[in-house]
Amino acid sequence: MDRITTHILDTSKGRPVADIRVQLHVLRDTDWKQIGSNLTDSDGRTGFAPIDSGNDLEAGVYRIRFNTADYFTRQDVDTFYPYVDIAFRLPDNGEHYHVPLLISPFGYTTYRGS
Repeated sequence: MDRITTHILDTSKGRPVADIRVQLHVLRDTDWKQIGSNLTDSDGRTGFAPIDSGNDLEAGVYRIRFNTADYFTRQDVDTFYPYVDIAFRLPDNGEHYHVPLLISPFGYTTYRGS
């Protein structure tokens, strides 16, 4: 099972956002290191399995970058946000973390999902 998952919805259309590039980074000292990259599926979902830590991701600060400009360009819609970064702290507890993103051309919100 993926330890970190996400789901993207376009609230201006009430629909999932498919085929958007989503990248997972971890903060190492003062630099972000990319450790995963996926496209969302037809339901706007994707996940990130542990990549370089055996069967688990280490505790630390992570960031998911959503390349929103690609989506809005395909919709022929101007957007204020070319990408959205969500940074969050992952404790060393082995739990699953769901980090959803709700977007519109001129705003976004997120929360810790289940």
